[in-house]
Amino acid sequence: MNRTIRRGFWASALAGAILLTGLFAAPPKLSAGTLNTSVLGMFPKEVGEFTYADMKATRKLAWFPQLRDQLLPSRFRQFEQFLSAAGIDTNSEVDEIAWGAVMPTKTTGEQIIGVALGTFNPSSSEDHFKQQKLPMIDDHGYHLYAFGSGSGPDDILFTFIDSNTAAFGHRSALEKLIDVRTGVSESLLSNDDLFPLINEANGTGVIWSVLDKSYARLAMKQLVPQAGQFPQAAAIVDRIRAMLIDVEADSGIDAHFQAVCATTDDANLLSAALSAGLMYRRYQESQDHSALAATLDQVQVTPSGDRLRVDLPVSQDQLMSLIQSHALAVKM
Repeated sequence: MNRTIRRGFWASALAGAILLTGLFAAPPKLSAGTLNTSVLGMFPKEVGEFTYADMKATRKLAWFPQLRDQLLPSRFRQFEQFLSAAGIDTNSEVDEIAWGAVMPTKTTGEQIIGVALGTFNPSSSEDHFKQQKLPMIDDHGYHLYAFGSGSGPDDILFTFIDSNTAAFGHRSALEKLIDVRTGVSESLLSNDDLFPLINEANGTGVIWSVLDKSYARLAMKQLVPQAGQFPQAAAIVDRIRAMLIDVEADSGIDAHFQAVCATTDDANLLSAALSAGLMYRRYQESQDHSALAATLDQVQVTPSGDRLRVDLPVSQDQLMSLIQSHALAVKM
């Protein structure tokens, strides 16, 4: 996986909203997924994008493997194979998953850190890792096994916290999670900007996500690329404070985006810019991806106070058309 941040345009935004890591939802309508505060408290304070998915509730659709193959980056498909070889079946043993991202710095790329909740057999898996002579790093008694050399910038490491909790991510991010558990570093619970929004999003959908101002601005610039052509709109995007995403599901899916703007005027002006961008994008997609164009027709953009809400319903038939046309495919 490239260490720079990879974000798509409307197709990738739709894909990210409804799947995000290759997860999905099934009929009948699923109840919202809520993550325990004790798990939230495992993540480091520096996380700027946080996402939750209820895996146990999201893998019953027959077409799920097709969409998953299109959206899941190859690096994580290989990581799944690595876990499967150790006897960890992510399709049956993982009930919930949460992950966060930390913005790149001058010396590091984007850092990913995740926690999987389920039922595991750490002793059996670690015996397999040792037999395979995988690189292992000992950090405060936690055994970090590397998918790779353990020192490469793209390497993903994996460790068991206990028989119900596993953690994975880039090395520095995973070590930071261990620092949080040992009391050396502050947790996400002390992030005064992001944590209140996570509390607001928690339980709103089978998949939900919260982005801080840096990630939200990046997302909006890609959702509304034309904003760069209009100084006023570009300035509004640069003042966005956060974004919330949640996904509900029945026979299709219903994704909701909320951009937290600096003022009510900003929300109103951004609504107009986004609506215009949608019209232009729909015209572009109608040339090659009629299914995606039809989906964009259903998007509703509504300002409300200092927030801009975008509702994106996708029927099962539309979703199948998108899958068959590979309109949501992410090439990584």
